[in-house]
Amino acid sequence: MSDVRHVLVLPDRDAAEEVVEALRERFGSAEEPQVVRDVLAGEDDAEDAQWLVVLRDEDGRLDPGELDAFAGEWDGWREEP
Repeated sequence: MSDVRHVLVLPDRDAAEEVVEALRERFGSAEEPQVVRDVLAGEDDAEDAQWLVVLRDEDGRLDPGELDAFAGEWDGWREEP
């Protein structure tokens, strides 16, 4: 069993929450993805924060390219953890 994770970077909280719901529908994700607010140093405004959706993929069944295209539907992208 490996500790493979995918990190999807989204522009706002609403997009991150929508992605979590859509992940279940499209990829059949059984484990609840983790949603994390990513604030850059010196940023106090929540509007400027990016939101991360972190998924565990211990089976290695999720294709990184598909996840990147999927996140792009919400103006996001997949980043290496």
